[in-house]
Amino acid sequence: MAAVTPRVFVSHLAGVPVFDPNGDQVGRVRDLVAMLRVGGKPPRLLGMVVEVVSRRRIFLPMTRVTGVESGQVITTGVVNMRRFEQRPTERLVLGEFLDRRVRLKETDEEVTVLDVAIQQLPARRDWEIDKFFVRKGRGGALRRKGETLTVEWSAISGFSLEEHGQGAESLVATFERLRPTDVANALHHLTPKRRAEVAAALDDDRLADVLEELPGDDQVEILGKLAEDRAADVLEAMDPDDAADLLSELPEADKERLLALMRPDDAADVRRLLAYEERTAGGLMTTEPIILRPDATVADALARVRQQDLSPALAAQVYVCRSPDETPTGKYLGTVHFQRLLRDPPFTLVSSIVDSDLVPLAPDTPLPAVTSYLAAYNMVSVPVVDESGSLLGAVTVDDVLDHLLPDDWRETDFLGEEEITGGR
Repeated sequence: MAAVTPRVFVSHLAGVPVFDPNGDQVGRVRDLVAMLRVGGKPPRLLGMVVEVVSRRRIFLPMTRVTGVESGQVITTGVVNMRRFEQRPTERLVLGEFLDRRVRLKETDEEVTVLDVAIQQLPARRDWEIDKFFVRKGRGGALRRKGETLTVEWSAISGFSLEEHGQGAESLVATFERLRPTDVANALHHLTPKRRAEVAAALDDDRLADVLEELPGDDQVEILGKLAEDRAADVLEAMDPDDAADLLSELPEADKERLLALMRPDDAADVRRLLAYEERTAGGLMTTEPIILRPDATVADALARVRQQDLSPALAAQVYVCRSPDETPTGKYLGTVHFQRLLRDPPFTLVSSIVDSDLVPLAPDTPLPAVTSYLAAYNMVSVPVVDESGSLLGAVTVDDVLDHLLPDDWRETDFLGEEEITGGR
């Protein structure tokens, strides 16, 4: 009698690495592709959507999957690097099945799909959807109070029709271990309806981080579907420069209405950035770099650098300024780089080790000059100072790259279209 292969729940596959037979990583799983079948048969699993290093999504047939275990997927042979395009008969398991409301055939009771189990058929390479983990009730904020159970595919109905008001709690749960840029990439490939559902299910801070990684069109679309009060809360949670970039894409009336709903201090930072031309140091900078007074110590600086929510570019240096120590500051004295902080004793005053040789940028410095400055001095961040010597903010290399790359860089094929094996 053939051994029964273990059951795998698809939420555990989101983001796991995919390796070739040599142990080299091909990419990461972003979704699974299934095909509904007639006659009550369980959906057949066709393959996986794998995101490779170029951010392109490719199709990996299940016939080439030799192992799904221990937090990884093993594939045999070389893979086809053609971009994945969903066909009309195909369904994305994570994107379209999770959080879907269906009915139990026996009782006609409505349930919400929380997870989907797949299993390989004995003695074959074919895979199919095996079971559904569901919760009784309509879901929503009180969904955790409902009874949960695992049912066969044959025990439910409701997958043949387009779903309305699907919700996204279970899909969001599969995103928990992903970086904001990976969640953004997943959202970008969802339908507008599903994208709005996921955005509604994310908390404000998480949605703010994800919005910062999305193309401008997606940002505007998602923000436009939020209630205005919540849109203002999300803008407050974004970095001021990213919030300013997003608001600059909106009609003037919408922009002013959202700014009026934001906290005055947050709105003031964004308004200050909106006053500068987009492709200048002032338009590119963030108003929240690490700022220390001259009497701060190396220990104080290292404590600030350790803050978890800082980007690597902002954590690479601190800026020493006289009071006030929020932008616009008092007189800018210089920069202390992270490596220097590691070399000096903790009690050392930062004012004694500042690097004041590099001339800071003026807010009207054009983008090409900012780029040349960063490249010439091997910097990841540069201070922006006004005529009076006050620090206004800092331009980081990631913000410069965002403006140098083409608008559709997330869709760019970096590997070309060469085929390594046959098509689907």
